[in-house]
Amino acid sequence: MQTVTSKDGTSIAYDRSGQGPTLVLVGGAFMTRASFAPLASALAASFDVVAYDRRGRADSTIVEPYSVDRELEDLAAVLSAVGGSFLYGMSSGAALAFLAASADLPITRVAGMEPPYRLPDAPPVDPTYGPVLTSLIEAGRNDDAVAHFMLNGVGQPQAVVDHMRADPFWPHLVALAPTLVHDNAVMADGGLPPFLSTITVPALVVSSTGSSPWLQSAAAAAAAAVPDGRHVSRDGGFHDLPPEVLAAVLTEFFKA
Repeated sequence: MQTVTSKDGTSIAYDRSGQGPTLVLVGGAFMTRASFAPLASALAASFDVVAYDRRGRADSTIVEPYSVDRELEDLAAVLSAVGGSFLYGMSSGAALAFLAASADLPITRVAGMEPPYRLPDAPPVDPTYGPVLTSLIEAGRNDDAVAHFMLNGVGQPQAVVDHMRADPFWPHLVALAPTLVHDNAVMADGGLPPFLSTITVPALVVSSTGSSPWLQSAAAAAAAAVPDGRHVSRDGGFHDLPPEVLAAVLTEFFKA
């Protein structure tokens, strides 16, 4: 593990492996740098892979108050420390990666897996979702916040959430619950963001055939909104692709 200090004093932890051009990986909801281990391993023969803990996660600290601008400062600090200009993000991490590509960060190519932008064909989200999530976190009700995210953010049935609560992995989700507010802020109003049209570097948006139709539609729409954007779909599970499949797609894009 290595660390870099962000502009506001937050310590950002990251791991580095492999050899080749530097590729920085940005996690989504409930993800830490450890979440990228299988993908990092699949990419290591072609890239110097950097996976980092976003602020408030695992070994990274956080200086309050939170803001999306500070997340961008964290990413800028990581890119500066590792000398990278390639960026890949997963889910809300993809949304953050695309936002970074539209800002004044030294990014030359950007890719993302299924940023969860909600087009008209997406299931509606209760407008109270964000405020309720914030109030649960502020009250220290992290367990309920995770359930709220799964039920009202992801759309999982109550029976599925009840089953998840009994899983040994649930406490890991509960520990990361405060960062759900961060992901919600990154997604802003949830729609397809206008800044996509301002991205001037090549962009790739990846989707899985096993994902919900609205996630696949959002990936295609996001790619179409970027002037030099491309959408690629591969066979996989829900919001997930096998590491070797995703690694092959990313290698083709970043080595072009």
